[in-house]
Amino acid sequence: MPIKLHVTKEKILDGLQKIQNVVSVRSTLPILSNTLLIAEKDGLCLTATDLDVGIRCRIAAEVLKQGSATVPCRKLFSILRELPSQDFDLEVDEKNTMSLRSGGSFFRILGLPAEEFPRFPSFPEIKEIKIDQSVLRSLLKRTAYAASTDDTRFVLNGVFWSFKAEKLTMVATDGRRLALAEAELAHPVSSEMEFILPSKAVSELSRLLADAGDACIRVTENQILFELGDSILASKLVEGVFPNFRQVIPSDSKERIKIERESLLAALHRVSILVSERQNAVKLNFSKNSLSISASAPEVGEAKESLPINYKGKDISIGFNPQFLMDPLRNLDADEVIMELTDELSPGVLKIDAPFLYVIMPMRLN
Repeated sequence: MPIKLHVTKEKILDGLQKIQNVVSVRSTLPILSNTLLIAEKDGLCLTATDLDVGIRCRIAAEVLKQGSATVPCRKLFSILRELPSQDFDLEVDEKNTMSLRSGGSFFRILGLPAEEFPRFPSFPEIKEIKIDQSVLRSLLKRTAYAASTDDTRFVLNGVFWSFKAEKLTMVATDGRRLALAEAELAHPVSSEMEFILPSKAVSELSRLLADAGDACIRVTENQILFELGDSILASKLVEGVFPNFRQVIPSDSKERIKIERESLLAALHRVSILVSERQNAVKLNFSKNSLSISASAPEVGEAKESLPINYKGKDISIGFNPQFLMDPLRNLDADEVIMELTDELSPGVLKIDAPFLYVIMPMRLN
């Protein structure tokens, strides 16, 4: 159906930026490289999907002729980004050919029929939960980095969500470390549920979430939909049972040490420059009022940093993967972290003064 509208560059670029990450680059279905444009009386709707994750957003536009069409998403984004003018005219004819006019610039792009585009899921009768977007953003930031990237362990390729006992608990793990964060959340018992949101959806949701406003969540047995103001994200859920994460969390520890987060992160970052693929561990040596962080690789060299800490316990030397230790430190905003240790062979636990914990397995030191 033909489309004709006048729109500002800023608004349509903002919309395309929200959706273009899910556009398939090498899909066997050409339609998945396109964005669906639906020109309605009150604005323009942009949609993209890879059949697993779909995003739809609405932008303001002066619609002169209502209709729908699809055009190559990334190509359209690249053209619009380079246009010097701040607004332009967009028209799609009966043959799905788009014409763009802006000042002295003119472009013609070949599209595909809107009827070929996959239908966007709707969840009309499903129970919904409303939650502050900033809460979701914070929980995902504190956990998502620990999800597995190993495709053979598909139930770990995402973030586990549990709405139970008036709490939202999020957990991510790859088997070598685990991140857990919680938030108080009043919701009816009838809407208690658990599911695994796949990593791609987690990544896109994190980009879409704002610092204010509600997120409306609707879930079926195998799909989820997030309404976020002018944007909607729909995704398939990971099928399978998430492992019992509670059993890997140490019940107690012998030493509890407070450390300034940014100082620890900076020291780890500097020392990690000298780790190698063969010797990918940093050594943390806790002694009276001192933490020494070191790395040594025969083919590279060695590095050592010392931090003053308030510590009166026994001497402990323990090895960790530096990236695994830095990940939570980068994604937390607390001034101090608490490290709980038992011995050099037991998991370490990182906590803050909030409902969060991070379990990390130690590495053997040569």
